[in-house]
Amino acid sequence: MATTVLKATDLCKTFSNESVQQHVLKNLNLEIRKGDFTVIMGDSGAGKSTLLYSLSGMDHPSLGSILYGDEEISGYNNDKLAIFRRKHCGFIFQQNYLNDTMSVLDNIIVSGLLKTKNRKEISERAKVLLGQVGLDEKCYNKFPNQLSGGEKQRVALVRSVINDPEILFADEPTGALNSQNTAAVLDVLSEMNSKGQSIVMVTHTIAAAERGNRILYLRDGVICDEITLSPYNGEDKERHRELRAFLSDMGW
Repeated sequence: MATTVLKATDLCKTFSNESVQQHVLKNLNLEIRKGDFTVIMGDSGAGKSTLLYSLSGMDHPSLGSILYGDEEISGYNNDKLAIFRRKHCGFIFQQNYLNDTMSVLDNIIVSGLLKTKNRKEISERAKVLLGQVGLDEKCYNKFPNQLSGGEKQRVALVRSVINDPEILFADEPTGALNSQNTAAVLDVLSEMNSKGQSIVMVTHTIAAAERGNRILYLRDGVICDEITLSPYNGEDKERHRELRAFLSDMGW
């Protein structure tokens, strides 16, 4: 049985605006297993990103608990959450958030320095990872504005895993890319997952959802259903039909 790396219990998130309260997450329970590629889907406003940010320690839940192993992070203040994220989590978003005044290599190294001060070690690891995502030494000293959208997102992906995170959180990581670059980034994520990287990803596209082995469907702040699939191999038509049928049942 796979190890549980994250457990959320009775998770609630409420946003208040003057006299109006919006209950975005409602007593949600969820376990994330080591090595899973977990995909969160749902309609707009279902609470997908809110759930991702709560699970990753980027936001505070209103009620409930979140356990990473034996570490309860729900009540951490912002400083303790920042330290926790630095040690355990990687993040990739729809926007790459690269620093345009720094080279590709320095964008990655500066993130690595948050965990260790061995710049040479970080630089060598960054170069290996860049090679794994199809970016060679020609890009090391380029600036982000000299890269294509897909190249930028692959750099952001390397930056997100430079510190060997226990879980990689991805919020619509291909939402701003064309179909060719989308496939390239998803291929990288699939390859990382095949080597044991745990991933939790929010998406609204079936092309991205297909990469997961566990698909959760969120509606009105609760998980209304989920499906477990075989690992992605790109050619399994029955797996594709199974996912399509599940999403159709969910009203997607």
